[in-house]
Amino acid sequence: MHGGRGAAWSQGSEAGGWSVPTGLRCSAGLPRWAVLATLRSVNIELITTGTELLLGRVQDTHQAWLCRQLADHGYTVHRHTTVSDSGPAIQQAVREAAARADLVIVTGGLGPTSDDRTRELIAQWLSRPLVEDPALLAHIERFFAERNRPVPERARVQALIPQGATPLPNPLGTAAGLVLEFPPRPGSDRPGLLILLPGPPRELRPMFTQQVLPLLQTRFPLEEAFVCLTLRTTGLPESQVEQTIAGPLQFLVAAGLELGYCARPGEVDVWLAARGPAAARLVREAEGLVRQLLGPAVYGVNDETLEQVVVRLLTERRRTLALAESCTGGFIGHRLTNVPGASAVFLAGLVVYSNTAKQAFLGVKAETLAAHGAVSEPVARQMAEGARARTGADYAVAVTGIAGPTGGSPEKPVGTVFLAVAGPSQTLAEKRFNPWDRETFKHVTAQQALDLIRRTVTSEPTSSP
Repeated sequence: MHGGRGAAWSQGSEAGGWSVPTGLRCSAGLPRWAVLATLRSVNIELITTGTELLLGRVQDTHQAWLCRQLADHGYTVHRHTTVSDSGPAIQQAVREAAARADLVIVTGGLGPTSDDRTRELIAQWLSRPLVEDPALLAHIERFFAERNRPVPERARVQALIPQGATPLPNPLGTAAGLVLEFPPRPGSDRPGLLILLPGPPRELRPMFTQQVLPLLQTRFPLEEAFVCLTLRTTGLPESQVEQTIAGPLQFLVAAGLELGYCARPGEVDVWLAARGPAAARLVREAEGLVRQLLGPAVYGVNDETLEQVVVRLLTERRRTLALAESCTGGFIGHRLTNVPGASAVFLAGLVVYSNTAKQAFLGVKAETLAAHGAVSEPVARQMAEGARARTGADYAVAVTGIAGPTGGSPEKPVGTVFLAVAGPSQTLAEKRFNPWDRETFKHVTAQQALDLIRRTVTSEPTSSP
């Protein structure tokens, strides 16, 4: 590689219109980097760039997501740094990281605007000229042509890359990722690897999973087998999850199982991992115990969401669903329609915020509202039954509650919510208490509604309608 010692590859042919080194190629179409050594661990540093991150204007989601992806594949990030878009800050952060790490990942600063300076600054640091990559330029021109838009002159800067860098294709945008080697850190005889990724998550994430991870597994193979699994649970607090499973899993932990927990509003993840020849057996035994101990609270694995599980269950059983939402304002429907294939099972969603709407669209009785109030079990039941009757769905779920911060009473404090599901055989209702801010209230209530659907559908006979 130009400018680096102990280069493991050379410039060469093209694949899919992108310049890549010669030699064997991995499944993602990236160069098959030479395996320099089998490693017990890799020293990894992550640098996120962006003045907006330091000002608190934008949340840094890259750190959590990239660290999770790497950890799930047996790699641990040793240090994370966030720096501004200024040239000295970026160069200093990369220079210091390269002196410590085998792998440095930098996010952001690859776009076309004046504050996107990462590629230029890295080229300066490595003393390499920026050269135009014809395949990248052709991709940029094609990207705009497909959208019937002229190519902004500034967008062409994204075709300039440090000499010797390997671009990572970006079908979702115009800023390609870049892969470069840098001189070995003190105490190592292996060249380091620098990976530059675009800032937008919708571009960064598929690029990382489809291209970067296969490259890392080839360039930095781990000495020991690594197996991990995340079991996703809902409806139980983190303390109860730990209290239930920690003791029974202790003998597996003593044998090498790694056990962790991650709590978010409405759900708790249980992380199981192990290394070495017994890794698969340890994780498999731990999974069986956790499922046995937590029962139906376990709804999925790894990155599976509750809405994905609901859509899958309804699809498998050829059942349909309708929603009647008051306090969640359509958020349950939003989550369901984020799942590909939801249109096969999701018939309709009605947002009935006022009492008048509940009566007009769902047939909720005026006397029920007068006697019990809009936030009550009888109203939730009538909302679910009315949605099912009017849409012809097999199941209908309703939610009505008090999101706050006002509107509560001693009998029905802020956070009170009633959920109901009407199905082929019966209507069930539940009362919950979610005393959070409005956004968290909506998220947790939607989680409870989706889980109510899941539990109801799985309890029904699986025969075709």
